[in-house]
Amino acid sequence: MSSQTLDKLPVGASGTVLDVAGEPALQQRLLEMGVLPGVEIKVVRFAPLGDPMEIKVMGYSLSLRKAEAAHVTVERA
Repeated sequence: MSSQTLDKLPVGASGTVLDVAGEPALQQRLLEMGVLPGVEIKVVRFAPLGDPMEIKVMGYSLSLRKAEAAHVTVERA
């Protein structure tokens, strides 16, 4: 298993969140939306131009910009 940032995962890939980095405001926002270390996350799809991306986390869908997803480190399942 390898770790990489969330924005690099392909559609259909899943993994476990290892770390949430970035500016404190961004970190807080991601954590409040359920992107927490240890949580399972899955990439559902990318918008037609590649940004934003839709992920499934804690049973609901969430859209993130790739720039935001780049601050989330995941371990691929």
